[in-house]
Amino acid sequence: MHYYMHVPILLYLQGLILSLIGKGNCMDSNSRRLSLLIGEQIANSPLRGRASVHATENAEVSCISFHDYMAMCLYDEKEGYYRSGKIRVGKKGDFYTSSAIGSIMGEKLASCAAALAESRKGSAIRIAEWGAGTGLLSQQMITAWSAAGHSWLSQAQHYIVDSNPVHLEEAQSRLEQALADLDNAAAPRPQLQFTTPEEAKKVWKDTNNCDGGASPRAETTYSIIIANELLDAFPVHRVVRKEGRLWELGVAMKDHADEDAFRYVYTALTDERIAEVLRRDEIDLLEGQITEVNLAAERWITELSKMVQHGALLLVDYGHEAQEITASHRMQGTLLCYKDHVAHDRPFSSPGEQDITSHVNFTACRHAADQAGWQVQYYDTQKQFLLDQGLLQDLVAHDGTNPFSEAARRNRSIRQLLLSDNMSESFKVMVLVKGE
Repeated sequence: MHYYMHVPILLYLQGLILSLIGKGNCMDSNSRRLSLLIGEQIANSPLRGRASVHATENAEVSCISFHDYMAMCLYDEKEGYYRSGKIRVGKKGDFYTSSAIGSIMGEKLASCAAALAESRKGSAIRIAEWGAGTGLLSQQMITAWSAAGHSWLSQAQHYIVDSNPVHLEEAQSRLEQALADLDNAAAPRPQLQFTTPEEAKKVWKDTNNCDGGASPRAETTYSIIIANELLDAFPVHRVVRKEGRLWELGVAMKDHADEDAFRYVYTALTDERIAEVLRRDEIDLLEGQITEVNLAAERWITELSKMVQHGALLLVDYGHEAQEITASHRMQGTLLCYKDHVAHDRPFSSPGEQDITSHVNFTACRHAADQAGWQVQYYDTQKQFLLDQGLLQDLVAHDGTNPFSEAARRNRSIRQLLLSDNMSESFKVMVLVKGE
C-alpha cells in the first residue's frame, strides 16, 4: 500500500487510540507506539479477513495473522514485551516460574543435567539456558553443581540466553555475585557467557560446522540446553473450524473504539503446514472450536538439532498431548495473557505490556524432535520428574516452631511443587537426546 493510501488509516488509528484513552483505557506510551506499528503492518498487509465467514469479498478488510500480531507484541525490537527493557519475570514482572518456588526445581534440573554430563567423560561440556530471564534458575543449577564438586564444571561453558537486555544485565549481576559467594573458593565453576538468541545461534552454528560438515570440536562437545517455560512464549497461529472449514484468526483494526484498538477476523490459512500439523497430530476440531498451532516451537527444536552433534534438550513447560489440548472442554483454545500477576484472555489489551502464552502441544514437540534426529529419553509430569529425581529425600525433619526457618521454608517449597495442581500436573518435563 502506498504512503498516501495508508496515512488516513494510521490517522484513524491514532484517533482510535486517543478515543480509548479518553474512555479510561490505561494504555501507556509503549502500548500506544506499538499499536501504531501494528496498525501500519495491517495497513500494508496484503492479507484480507472478514468479520463473518458468511461475509462477501466486498466486506473484507486488511489484516495480519494472529501469529504476526503476537510476534510484534512480544518481540518487536523496540516496543516488544521481551525487548523493551523492563524486567518481566519475578516479583517485579508479570509472572513467576517454578524456579521462584525455592531452589528445588533448579537443583533437580541440575541433577538431571549432571547425570547427562557425567555420562560423557572426556567431552567438553557446553550448557545453555535458553530464555533464561534474570538468571535465577541458572544460579540454582550452578550452585548445585559447584556444591557437588563436579569435575567437568570448571571446563564447562554456561550460556545465559535471553532476548531482553535488562534480563541479561540482571542475570550477569546475579550470577557473578553468586560465583563470588560460593563457600569454597576452590569450588569448580563454569565460564559464563551472556548473549541473545541470535548471537548464541551464530556461535553454536560456527562451532558445529566446518566447511559444511561437523567440526572436530563439535564431535568432542556435549551440549545441554535447558528451556524452562520458553516454548509457551513463541508466537502461535490461532485456528478455528467454522461451517466445516478451517479458518485462521487474523487481526484487524476496529471500526470504533470500545476497550481495544484491534479485533479478530477470519482469514485463509497463512501457512500450509498448519493443516499438515493438525492432520499429523490427529486433531479434528469441533464446530466453533479454536486451537493454537505453534510452528515456531517445532522450528526451534529442528534448528537446535542442526547446532548440536551430541547433546540433550531439557524442556519444561505447561502443556499436554494434542488430544487433551483440543478436548471438547477447550473450545476457546489455551491462549492466556499475564499482567501484574493476573491471568486473562484479552490479547488486544495493552499490546507490548503483557505476556501472551499458549499451552505447549507435546505431541507436536515429539514429532518435530523425531524428524530432527532427537530421541525422547524422558517425558512425564513435573511432579513425577521431581519424584524421580529424589525430591522426597529432600524433606527435612525438624521440630522447630519457626515457620521461617530454612528447613520449614524448604519443606513448604517441596509441598507447593508437589501439591499445586497447576504446576505439578499441567507442567511437563521432556528430555531429548541426540548422538548418544
